[in-house]
Amino acid sequence: MSRFAVILPAAGQSTRFRNSGLPGSGGHKKVFIELAGRPVWIRAAEQFTNRDDVSQVLVVVSPEDLDWFREKFRPNLAFMNVEIVPGGAERADSVRNALARVRADVEFVAVHDAARPILAQEWIDRVFAEAVRTGAAILATPVANTLKRATASGTILETVPRDQIWAAQTPQVFRRDWLLEAYSRQSGLKPTDEAQLVEQTGKAISLVECPALNIKITTAADIRFAELALQALPKPKGLNALHPFADDDLFR
Repeated sequence: MSRFAVILPAAGQSTRFRNSGLPGSGGHKKVFIELAGRPVWIRAAEQFTNRDDVSQVLVVVSPEDLDWFREKFRPNLAFMNVEIVPGGAERADSVRNALARVRADVEFVAVHDAARPILAQEWIDRVFAEAVRTGAAILATPVANTLKRATASGTILETVPRDQIWAAQTPQVFRRDWLLEAYSRQSGLKPTDEAQLVEQTGKAISLVECPALNIKITTAADIRFAELALQALPKPKGLNALHPFADDDLFR
């Protein structure tokens, strides 16, 4: 069985979330907000902590939140055996810090947004298996909406063809040596995800289709949607008969 480490970046400032103007958003970072009774980051992390193929889970937290986070979630961290890593100025810096703490016997590294709590085990199974087969794979969903390129003031410039356009999600999973190489060659690039870094090395990255339910919490309104999305998640194998959405083509 291949061994995986999972990095959960949770060091962002959540500016859009805090400024969304909706109840529950002011003064709180999105990953620490409760979703149906449990913090967003815990819902994301717990999808990995009980997997036999995951040997290490690291959550990256802003230095300003470290002491508060360690005290606030001490029981959860101990129970789930999650390691805390200080974050950096940019997302790539945060992931780099965690990557330096990944154990030498780990073969694959998965990076999953701590702000993506709507995750099913079968989606993880598929992206992990594809990464083992090809060396690198990410969850993604084909873009269905018509795309417009616009000016800064919001006037349409053109319609952008959506053929072969996918919206990247996480987990994004890579051979550990591939990800290390990508970071060693980062130079001045400020990537918005890890796949962008690995792309620069010329490595092929597979897309594994995933439902759009795998959202990243960005505004307080997303919390409301996520509460509904939790109810639509496919159940683990063996529970399909008890779950009204389990046989829907959306989750195949």
